[in-house]
Amino acid sequence: MAAASWYHRDISRVVAEELLARAGRDGSFLVRDSESVAGAYALCLLFQRHVHTYRILPDDEGLLSVQSIQGIQAQCFHTLPDLISAYQHPNNGLVTPLLYPVHRARQVPDEDSDGEDGQGSGHAASTVPAMVGTWASAPMTGQTHIPQQLHQRLQEQVHSSPASDFMGFLAEYLTHHVQLDLETLHLGHPQLRHLSTILATACRALHSEIDFTLVGLETLGRVFDPPMSPHSPARERSLLPSDPDLEVLLHKISAVNHLLSSLEKKVLKSLQETVSRHNLVLPSTVAAPPPSAKPLAVQSFEVKAGKSQRVVLMVDVESGTVTITKRGSRSPEELIPQDKILQLIKYQSVQSKVRLVCARESQKSLSKDFVFASARKREAFCQLLQLMKIQHSNLDEPELISVYVGTWNMGSTPPPRSLASWLTSRGLGHTQDETTACIPHDIYVIGTQENSLGDREWVEFLRASLKTLMAIDYRVVALQCLWSIKMVVLVKPEHERRISHVHTSSVKTGIANTLGNKGAVGVSFLFNGTSFGFINCHLASGSEKTHRRNQNYSDILHSLVLGDKRLGGFDLTLRFTHLFWFGDLNYRLDMDVEDILTHLTKKEFQALLAVDQLTLEREKNKVFLRFSEGDISFPPTYRYERGSRDTYVWQKFKPTGVRINVPSWCDRILWKSHPETHVVCNSYGCTDNIVTSDHSPVFATFEVGVTSQFVPKEAPGSGPEALACIEWESIEVILKTTSRSKCYIEFHSYCLEEMQRSGENTFQNCDIPGFLKLGWSSKHLPVLNPILPDLEYLGDQHLLLSIKGVESCESYGECCIAMRSMISSTAQQFETFLFHRGEETGSMRGWMRVRVPTDQCSTRERLYEWISFEEKEEDAEAVPDPPTCPRQPPQRPRSRPRSLPEAATNYTNPAYFIFEGVPNTWGPGPGEAPHKQAESPLGGQRCWSPPEPWARSPSEGERCGGRPRHGAPSPSRGHPLSPPGAGHQRRPKSAVLARDAAGPGDRSPPALHLLGRGDTQEVPPRQPHRALEAGRCPPCREVPRPLGARAALGALHLEAQPRPAAAPQPARM
Repeated sequence: MAAASWYHRDISRVVAEELLARAGRDGSFLVRDSESVAGAYALCLLFQRHVHTYRILPDDEGLLSVQSIQGIQAQCFHTLPDLISAYQHPNNGLVTPLLYPVHRARQVPDEDSDGEDGQGSGHAASTVPAMVGTWASAPMTGQTHIPQQLHQRLQEQVHSSPASDFMGFLAEYLTHHVQLDLETLHLGHPQLRHLSTILATACRALHSEIDFTLVGLETLGRVFDPPMSPHSPARERSLLPSDPDLEVLLHKISAVNHLLSSLEKKVLKSLQETVSRHNLVLPSTVAAPPPSAKPLAVQSFEVKAGKSQRVVLMVDVESGTVTITKRGSRSPEELIPQDKILQLIKYQSVQSKVRLVCARESQKSLSKDFVFASARKREAFCQLLQLMKIQHSNLDEPELISVYVGTWNMGSTPPPRSLASWLTSRGLGHTQDETTACIPHDIYVIGTQENSLGDREWVEFLRASLKTLMAIDYRVVALQCLWSIKMVVLVKPEHERRISHVHTSSVKTGIANTLGNKGAVGVSFLFNGTSFGFINCHLASGSEKTHRRNQNYSDILHSLVLGDKRLGGFDLTLRFTHLFWFGDLNYRLDMDVEDILTHLTKKEFQALLAVDQLTLEREKNKVFLRFSEGDISFPPTYRYERGSRDTYVWQKFKPTGVRINVPSWCDRILWKSHPETHVVCNSYGCTDNIVTSDHSPVFATFEVGVTSQFVPKEAPGSGPEALACIEWESIEVILKTTSRSKCYIEFHSYCLEEMQRSGENTFQNCDIPGFLKLGWSSKHLPVLNPILPDLEYLGDQHLLLSIKGVESCESYGECCIAMRSMISSTAQQFETFLFHRGEETGSMRGWMRVRVPTDQCSTRERLYEWISFEEKEEDAEAVPDPPTCPRQPPQRPRSRPRSLPEAATNYTNPAYFIFEGVPNTWGPGPGEAPHKQAESPLGGQRCWSPPEPWARSPSEGERCGGRPRHGAPSPSRGHPLSPPGAGHQRRPKSAVLARDAAGPGDRSPPALHLLGRGDTQEVPPRQPHRALEAGRCPPCREVPRPLGARAALGALHLEAQPRPAAAPQPARM
């Protein structure tokens, strides 16, 4: 009997709803694993175009029952098939009987195109665990208890190890065929024919993997054999056509065993002779002891000051001074101590220009403009001044650290003796200037794939290399390995005490998700009060395996166990302040190899990036949602000829024929950070002189803002403390779901003593098929009380929210809200997207405020906030002189974190137009009053068309020194000190999925039509533009993008002629 095909294992809620939507018939159903309770299941049932989800829970005795069907007595069953059979009959408490099982897709596993993987993707062939059973039982003889005992043992193994395709074969054998083998034994036949057949079928995938392994081992063996050595007999056997017969497989395994046992001794002997002749030893601290300290030398920059004057800037980090000397003069013209440097302003119109704002004895400040030889030199100067500020600050804990991330597929060959270019970010692309390349980073995270070195050997090699380069004995925070995938995290000795809560994890995504030749390793930890996550992965190879790589990403995201256990229900990408994801992602270029080579000869990288699979998949919102990546200005890092970086070897000869591997950017580094945090990518490139592998090592360096473990300014209990509070006026949520479940919201934050939850939603609208709109009023939202009322502490905190169904307790989406912009005496608007298991599942918007006691409102400028941006050169002349005291930020231009998007002034998510109709205007002309918008279903205009928050008087928090705010920026340009393009909101290049498109007879909202891929538009604010008020900056919030691949409404565009908004037509999706 076939295994139950309605069981879909651990697919997500979104995928389950899609499968049921395709089935389309009332009574269609499937069963999946529960996301909220381990060992439980979720029964998903389609009725009247809506999906109803019921939890199936096991009791203490292992009996299964459907949870909480009102008015119906609970029934218990031994197996899922028994439960499903019972609920095929009416009047059992379900909205409709279970009529039509939705079968899981059965895909024939395919070989990895490069021979590195075996067969199939772990997600493609989900299997039923042993406890699920089948629709019917095979006839049993008197020994029924024997298969049952064996079946129970298999159940225990399934619960203690990941389920795989192999478990499905074993479950089928124990359920149907073990009894037949028992009967043959009673008849006196010692052969277990059915077991042999099952094993031969289950191990079919191993043939290609073992053939590939045998060829590689024999090739390596012949390298160390004498020249006339004959071929191994196993060579001929490995090249025979794959035979599923178990005996042939055993012969192959025996050959592998023999080769592995003899090869190690042979290679060891050969390498020992080679080392003695050529001295190919790894770097050692004993051979070349570095100095105990390596002070940073004084760096000089020749610049142009004024219109034509040439001067030399000399930066002495150790003494904390900047010296200005005229070219050709021996005596310095001016000496500026670091504490007199108030601000550093980078021009955007002239990438090599910077303005230095210094304090003088008088109340006025002095500004000096300098033009460097290149933008790279300017960045080096700014980094040195930043380092000077850090070293001479009086802070006990750092506010800014540097993080190095490196990834390299080593191609199963030992590394060269020196990794200097990789570890100092020198080579091709956006690289470090020579003046700053040897400045040691605070944290080094080094990920490798196909690393043949031993774990300890590799760690010591890296530590020795860094000690040689930096004269620092870096400490090991973590080492996590999965076969040849390795990740090492090293920190400076002074930071070792600041590291806590270290967690490691790994996920296999090789053959049937059971082999670790592909997969990921992860490390997470806290640096004081900031959480970091790092993931190094090696995804499926082959140009045509884009879907498999996407599935690998999803499996890693779902299975990797990192971070705070209390946040286990949240999307992995939301659990950390900063998450870095890197490795051999193996995404290729979708272009003919000859055309690729032509573009590479002309260094036309943009034309190639337009067909980069990772870029295209990200644009479709299928992977790495809301991640960032540095600009790629270096050539593809794969597939080079070993020993050279001049030639790409794009042909790979295999026993089955010639395989084409086009040059591609396989090796990548991406990151994702919480909103309103500081992270800047200072370099992103690859080396050009490490040639032992067919991949070039890739590096990226980051400037990251961190927070300290906060200590109250006054001892607890020293006096009565006024409490801070987080208040909610309203929350609206739009979910991409066919469910009609009531929902509640969970609130998590490190500033709360425990998780809080809201009541059930007070408003619900499911008139638009495929979407559910929910609303909460203030009465049903909790008032949250942070553990500390300090403004500086709360400004660094974030709230994690999760929308959960009342019946299933499963998440429909999670989001992160920064509290910094919400600190005010009046309600502030927020809007963000919801994520779940790597997918965008909806949107959330609302009004909230964070109240802080007036005596706790003192704050200060962070070290990374004194560097600002100037969008246009002429704007610099209008910047008012900052005061001499750097602790009065409201009176001087303040910069916001450079990684933040510019704050939008109104809601931009097209999902809201589906329910509320198209606004009759986007932005009034100069002097025009804003148009009044229709009221929200929650009641009152304020819920979605904000009142005049920009015209109000300074809030209580601002009057007592809180972070200032100012008016909405013009749609044509951002804040004068913002990064380039910050004032332009560009919609992503997503498209409406076919399942969401309007069908025949459907009606769409007026004035909406689709944008083709590549179309972008600016979204002007609906509020009238007001002059910037001095010392006030806008609340920075995350600017949403349209819903993702599975939840996309698509990029919606407003026609030039506005339609009347009196009677908006609903959309029929």
